[in-house]
Amino acid sequence: MTSIGILGTGRVGTNLARKLAAAGHHVTLGVRSPEDTAARTAGLAPRIAFADQRTTARTTDIVINATPGDSSLERLTDLRAELAGKILVDVSNATRDAPDGLPGDLCYPGSSLAEQLQAALPDTPVVKTLNTMLFMVMTAPDTLAVPPTVYVSGNDEGAKKTVTGLLGDLGWQPERIEDLGDITTARATEAMILVVPHILRRHGFKPFAVSLAR
Repeated sequence: MTSIGILGTGRVGTNLARKLAAAGHHVTLGVRSPEDTAARTAGLAPRIAFADQRTTARTTDIVINATPGDSSLERLTDLRAELAGKILVDVSNATRDAPDGLPGDLCYPGSSLAEQLQAALPDTPVVKTLNTMLFMVMTAPDTLAVPPTVYVSGNDEGAKKTVTGLLGDLGWQPERIEDLGDITTARATEAMILVVPHILRRHGFKPFAVSLAR
């Protein structure tokens, strides 16, 4: 199985860690204070280890960015050497908060966080995915009444194939995985985040995904 590092220990990161570990992968959660976080999240899964973010990036084969999108670029650029040669899976959205704390404006209009990461990390293939849904749908797509779509963007076909395999481990059927093309297509899926706050304000924090109907 694959060695996977996850940067970010919020709801997204821990949710992904739990499901990927259950699928048999060796998962390391990259944290700022491994001892404190390990104590708070003890019992997540026996395959989940904890390390600082630099060690996590250096010692795993695939790294998932689940850090806050508005600070991801600076954080991951600082890990350029550790991320070289690894696949970086970016599931974050870079937004500035509206007054109510929900996503407001995009941090990179006319571009995307994924494109910015790929430019800053030329030796690291970046794959954008799982950023068009609430976190619980990432690992349980079959819980929605209508089968959702997950989008994939990236320049490296081999990296996208590897990530597609991970999506399968998370419960995504091949027919629901939509490869949009190169990394520039991530600006389209990242822009979809702008519809999310309006849905949340009207319907509350209920699982949903922005999907393609055929």
